[in-house]
Amino acid sequence: MLERIKSRFFAKILFSYLDEKKKLKLVRYNKSLQKNLAISINNYLHFNGRYIIYESNGKGKEYSQNGELIYEGEFLQCEKNGKGIEYNINGLLMSYEGEYLNGKRSGKGKEYLYKTLLFEGVYLNNKRNGKGKEYFWDGKIEFEGEYLNGKAISGIKYDHNGNILYQFNNINGKGKEYYPNGQLSFEGEFLNCKKNGKWKEYNRNEQLIFEGEYLNDKKWTGKGYVNSNNIIYELNEGKGLVKEYTDIGGTVLFEGEYLNGERNGKGKEYNSFNNTLIFEGEYLNGKRNGKGKCYFINNILIFEGEYFNGERNGKGRQYNELNGKLAYEGEYLNNKRNGKGKEYNLNDDNKLEFEGIYLYGYKLNGKYYLNGKLEFEGEYRFNNKWNGKGYDESGNVIYELINGNGRVKEYNYNGKLEFEGNYLNGNRNGKGKEYDGNGNVKYEGEYLNGKRKGN
Repeated sequence: MLERIKSRFFAKILFSYLDEKKKLKLVRYNKSLQKNLAISINNYLHFNGRYIIYESNGKGKEYSQNGELIYEGEFLQCEKNGKGIEYNINGLLMSYEGEYLNGKRSGKGKEYLYKTLLFEGVYLNNKRNGKGKEYFWDGKIEFEGEYLNGKAISGIKYDHNGNILYQFNNINGKGKEYYPNGQLSFEGEFLNCKKNGKWKEYNRNEQLIFEGEYLNDKKWTGKGYVNSNNIIYELNEGKGLVKEYTDIGGTVLFEGEYLNGERNGKGKEYNSFNNTLIFEGEYLNGKRNGKGKCYFINNILIFEGEYFNGERNGKGRQYNELNGKLAYEGEYLNNKRNGKGKEYNLNDDNKLEFEGIYLYGYKLNGKYYLNGKLEFEGEYRFNNKWNGKGYDESGNVIYELINGNGRVKEYNYNGKLEFEGNYLNGNRNGKGKEYDGNGNVKYEGEYLNGKRKGN
């Protein structure tokens, strides 16, 4: 069992989903989480971790569970320390370059979106802290000033032509906040960089939408308006039935119960574009908690179940957003399928397709059905069949996989042979044949990593 291993790292582990030339010397994992899940050494390959390859002099590269490069730079005691670069698309595009301390952005750094510089300045514990500058897409400066815990607390805002839109100081005392076009959005009193005291809030049409008192950035006591003079709700010490609007004041984003200045109790959320319902359920401390229902923009129910801290946790049912058919029912952990669950096909019959155990959103082990009949039973690795047996329509064993290797037959939804050939690491690798729906060979040749070789 992994919990008996005292070292923080495994040595000399080769994962087949990475390039064959990449041999990982160190694999990082969360020990306490593994204890909770009781993951065995055989199931470790299913673990949702990140993997580090060390090169020399403390430098290395970090990969995601799918083998995508996400960081390269300096390490100290297996944490990012020194200079480094983060990537967002398999090492192709930078999202950050700068300094780190104990695994967090600390020191001077730059943020990018695709290849465009968005911010440069000083960080502390992964947040902007100190002097910094923000830029428009074409490189022109948009803001320069001071940050504290990721929030701009003072500085100058510019329009695209370099004209000053406004200056502000939100540390203590009276202050104002503005929309990007320079129109007033808030005016009131600050204490410790947070809204505390009397405040007025306006929409982009310069209409009053709230007047009252804030406490630590939360609406506490006051009145909400529509069209500047029609009172639509009242808050008393953070409690009441509230409506939240978009900044133009015409579209409701949320309506429901407030307690302690936050969403607490029952409420509804709406799409800001067409005002359709996107969620209804229970809240706790501003986040979805308890039972709830989530809807697609066309009012089709796409999920119903349990939430905790804003994410799907517990039992739930997921539906297809196009036709509303049941796609999955089972257990969730942190928005991912985790535990016992069942998947269904999206055809008219909506038959059971898989039932078994999930780990971090991936199939771990279970039974796969084709047109209502058992087609495979065994273990999976990252949703690929890994260890188990395959069956024909009569229930006879027709192939066996061992660690993702073996000779396999695949069938389509109608039970017609679709492929027969060799598997390696859970994918088509080596010689194989593809068939059309009438049993005729439509391709014969070599495969590599699930694809026709050379294609």
